[in-house]
Amino acid sequence: MIAEVMADAGTRMDRAVEAAKDDFATVRTGRANPQMFQKILVDYYGTPTPLAQLASLNNAEARTLVVTPYDKSALKAIEQAIRDMPNLGANPTNDGNLVRVTLPELTQERRKEYVKIVRTKGEDAKVHVRGIRRKAKDDLDALKSEIGEDEIARADKELDSLTRAHVDAIDDALKRKEAELLEV
Repeated sequence: MIAEVMADAGTRMDRAVEAAKDDFATVRTGRANPQMFQKILVDYYGTPTPLAQLASLNNAEARTLVVTPYDKSALKAIEQAIRDMPNLGANPTNDGNLVRVTLPELTQERRKEYVKIVRTKGEDAKVHVRGIRRKAKDDLDALKSEIGEDEIARADKELDSLTRAHVDAIDDALKRKEAELLEV
């Protein structure tokens, strides 16, 4: 019973850390990266559709990304979705076949804004991991009548170390992203 609760909490915390890393990847650095466009939803025939399902994304140059839609009728919608994307600052151009997205050079002030955004995302991820810990703790407390208090206390310590390890993993990813953002 305790092992099941711990395994479930560990799996969910692993997914939370991976989600945080994916979320960090959507914040732009100095280079154009297709992962930045991962969360863009395009209004495709009235349905919000992820950009990756509508087009291929390629790096043409360090700060230029080429978006080639599979369906040419979606060009205007793709261009509009990229333009409306917050914190990107890009101005896409449409030549009738593809969309070129040139990212402006990052200023030091803009880099610091992105660091704040990444820190907020990191804190949200840590809050999520702590929420998973809280639920697992509640599940363990519900088992007190069936299992001795010593076993529950040991499981609590193990849960705390599991939580600490996952929070540390988020902090490490956050530090790497901050360093990447502040690198000129």
